[in-house]
Amino acid sequence: MANLTTARDIPVLVVSSAASSERRVNPSWSISQLKVKFESVTGIPPAAQALTLRLPDRQQGIPISSDDEDHTQIGAWLSAYVEIHVASTDPATANVVPLFSSVPKYEMPMETYSSLSDTVLAYKKAHRIGRFDPHAPEIEQKKAAVLWDEIDTAKIIVGARCILSPSSTRRGTVAYVGLVPEIPGIGPWIGVELDEPAGKNDGSVAGTRYFDCKPQYGVFVRPERVEVGDWKVLGLDEEDDDNDLDEI
Repeated sequence: MANLTTARDIPVLVVSSAASSERRVNPSWSISQLKVKFESVTGIPPAAQALTLRLPDRQQGIPISSDDEDHTQIGAWLSAYVEIHVASTDPATANVVPLFSSVPKYEMPMETYSSLSDTVLAYKKAHRIGRFDPHAPEIEQKKAAVLWDEIDTAKIIVGARCILSPSSTRRGTVAYVGLVPEIPGIGPWIGVELDEPAGKNDGSVAGTRYFDCKPQYGVFVRPERVEVGDWKVLGLDEEDDDNDLDEI
């Protein structure tokens, strides 16, 4: 499989009930790593964090979550200056105040920041990095083409039986292959109807339906996580060597 990991950090705005600050995030980090780093910003323990992506053109937030957060990179959700809202699922930490959060801080107006010549923004403009790269659309198209090639090579088609790596117990049927504009990131996604209620949705994302299934039976993943084959439906009394009962 192709490695689409990006080494460049991406600036994002981290927002919680007690704090708001700009941080730089590496797309290669896993969701679990991101939560650990956000603890010092929000004061919320990683296990109690619920992350939501907020985009200016969408009213509904997009959950940042995965069945395997230790191995799921956050790059698919990221673009420059998006807002990541961090809420607490633990009432004891819901209103926690991070150290120094009450200390007044100077916030430079964006107009002033944009006019300076010794900032990260100025460096990116001068060296045509990220959104300032005139070839950025071409690069994005190449990344999308790699994903489509993976789908073709792996013979991922609607109706095919599959498992979702790294587990061998999470099985289902491919129900959708294509773009999902509601999820940030370029290229196609694979919609899978799982055999068990271990998914994230009912085949819809942010109000747009891509396939029909029961609530919590649907999930959207990248092609590299899908392995097509003659995978039978597991019974309650069956176990695999790679049993993933410790998933959260």
